[in-house]
Amino acid sequence: MAAPKALSRRNSPVGGRAGRTGGERPARARILTQASLGAWPASAQYPSRAPGSVYNSPTLQEDLGGGAVMGNEGITRRELFRKGGGLLAVPIVLRGDAAAGSSAPGAPASPVSTGLRVGPEIYQSIGVRPLINARGTYTIISGSRMLPEVRAAMDAAARHYVHLDELTEAVGARLAALTGAEWGMVSSGCAAGLTHATAACVAGGNPDVHVRIPDLRGCARDEVIIPKHSRNVYDAAVRAVGARVVEVASADELEAAFGPRTAMVYILAGPNADEGPLSTRAIADVANWKGVPVLVDAAAEILTIPNVHLRAGAALVGYSGGKCLRGPQTAGLLLGRKDLVRAAWVHSAPHHGFARGLKVGKEEAIGMLMAVEMWVKRDHTAEWNRWTSWLEHIARRVTAIEGITATVVQPEGLSNRTPSLRVLWDANRLGTAGEAVARELFDGDPRVALFPARGEREGSQTGVSINPYMLSPGEEKIVADRLFALLSSSPRKHAEKPVAPPALDLSGQWDVRIEYAAGSSRHTLHLRQRGNEIDGSHQGDFVSRDLSGTIDGDAVRIRSLYTEEHGDALVFTFSGKVDGEALSGSLDMGEYLSARWTAKRRGHAKA
Repeated sequence: MAAPKALSRRNSPVGGRAGRTGGERPARARILTQASLGAWPASAQYPSRAPGSVYNSPTLQEDLGGGAVMGNEGITRRELFRKGGGLLAVPIVLRGDAAAGSSAPGAPASPVSTGLRVGPEIYQSIGVRPLINARGTYTIISGSRMLPEVRAAMDAAARHYVHLDELTEAVGARLAALTGAEWGMVSSGCAAGLTHATAACVAGGNPDVHVRIPDLRGCARDEVIIPKHSRNVYDAAVRAVGARVVEVASADELEAAFGPRTAMVYILAGPNADEGPLSTRAIADVANWKGVPVLVDAAAEILTIPNVHLRAGAALVGYSGGKCLRGPQTAGLLLGRKDLVRAAWVHSAPHHGFARGLKVGKEEAIGMLMAVEMWVKRDHTAEWNRWTSWLEHIARRVTAIEGITATVVQPEGLSNRTPSLRVLWDANRLGTAGEAVARELFDGDPRVALFPARGEREGSQTGVSINPYMLSPGEEKIVADRLFALLSSSPRKHAEKPVAPPALDLSGQWDVRIEYAAGSSRHTLHLRQRGNEIDGSHQGDFVSRDLSGTIDGDAVRIRSLYTEEHGDALVFTFSGKVDGEALSGSLDMGEYLSARWTAKRRGHAKA
């Protein structure tokens, strides 16, 4: 098939700014510290952003990790963290109020393991229930399935020994030939690629600097500029090198941020980076003039050839290998300037130093290369049509139920590029909400992972959202049948239990002790109670964030949020009971699993 040309990606609460402001440099921005190719179907409607360029895509569709837009219906990794982050930790978000690790009522019991058995039920043999993935390429639900060609290539690669430096050189040259970039490198996932790229821009392949990372004291360049719109949980991969983050929110701040210590500019690909004064092209124009490389994080995007980000002026761009490319889940791509990509390899494993843990084996390197080889051969039009036909099958099945509507939504942008299906209904009429249906599907058998959804208008409209491109043939029928069975059954709405008067006025300051998996810490909750409603703030080990909650009789539920816009995301949900002047219960920490907590009001005996 003729290869299209290119064009222009990834994957948030409340509270104080992470890090501290660089007061010694008021003239500059605030410093935050922490030392195919193939023809696409007309339905894809790729926007044209560069003369003579077209989107080159694969299986089309991550975090987002993530960083990551999950179709036009609007679930992005940024929104997941803004809504609580726990959506990425599927068992947690779908278990309702149960403590982490508990089984949902009615869920099939995991079989007792009798030892690992290779075969169709390899996971069941050790007591793990697989799932049907109608969500997308989220790492927490194991991303994507590798292509058969990728599996075969990795199996063949595993049967021989090679010198990894030689392999990397050969793979780099082939990736350059396939993608049109100057050079390429396989990393241990996209996040590792971001780390290696940052090290390349800071140290340039210099071993004397490399062995000091992440201690950059005395290094000539130790700052990375990040536009405010690009702050996200994945920029931790940049900060891991020890660089200081200089955050900018305007063109003037960008200009002032550059200095002799500036090593790199990091941009999270996506709509905010496509247009405006802090677009990739606008930033690259300034950065290139000043001799500072730009790194674009395009983890969840389809791979464009010629590369849209490199054409916009970026020096480097990173992709996830285990998403729409359907390569190894533990692999990623770093493409761009040959000198910087080669330096990134110096700063990666198997070479010793800080990045030794970010190792890529010969199998992942060959598997990732095969994924790109297949990317330029796959019939993306046929894939798109197949996904659409699956969604239409599901839509026909569920809309046979009175009151159900289903709409195929076409995506916008390059991230997680796939059509999706929004199935909506009136919660009052049907007697159940999208969240409850998603939970039942995840807890049932066969197990189906999809997203709850809401209608665009206010009111009781609810539903679910389905992404097809990580489904296997035949699974669309299972999803359709399970949805139909749930939605066509008798109403499951129960009479709402009236809220009980609060057992105690919780207003005041509470000293909290949290018991983690292998440690503990003390936090503080500042609470204000009005009737059954609670608000206030949560002071953690290092950062403060806003909270809100309720008290129903003696049952307390308090949730605090620290948003991804700070470069990190923390979501704590305290559930527990009042016992005199004490509180205790379980703590849901979203993707960081669970803990136990106790609290006593300040002024009373310590917990």
